[in-house]
Amino acid sequence: MRPAAEAKDVFQTSPSDAPATDATVGRSAIDLVTSSLEDSKGEDIVSIDMKGKSALADHMVIVSGRSNRHVSAVAGNLLRDLKQEGFGSHMKVEGLQNGDWVLIDTGDIIVHIFRPEVRSFYNIEKMWTVGDTGESTVH
Repeated sequence: MRPAAEAKDVFQTSPSDAPATDATVGRSAIDLVTSSLEDSKGEDIVSIDMKGKSALADHMVIVSGRSNRHVSAVAGNLLRDLKQEGFGSHMKVEGLQNGDWVLIDTGDIIVHIFRPEVRSFYNIEKMWTVGDTGESTVH
C-alpha cells in the first residue's frame, strides 16, 4: 500500500493492493478453477457435481482450448492460480507437454482440458451426465 498525501493514517489502495473481501477469502476451489479457465479464454466450460456418483472427486470440470498451445497455456495458468491460492499441494498433472488433453487432479476436483476434436471423440461429459437431472453447470 502507498500512503496518501495526507498524513492522517489514510491509505490509498489500487485494485491490486486492496484487501481481500470475504468473498475472495472464502472462495472455493471450484470457483477458482472456473474463474481461472474463464480468464484464460477456455471454451465450453462444463462443471459436473460428482458428489454421490464417484469417490474420485467432488467435481469434474471439462473445458476446451482452441489449439495445443492454448490447451497448454490454459493448464499452465490454472496450475499457477491453484498454487497461488494454496490448492496445489497435492496436484497431479498429465498431458501438459502434448497439449491435446491435459488432466489436472487436485484431489477434490478433476479438470480435463481438451482440444475440441479430442473432446468430441472421448465425450466424457456425456459419460458422467447420463441420467442426470441438470446437475452439470455450463459456464
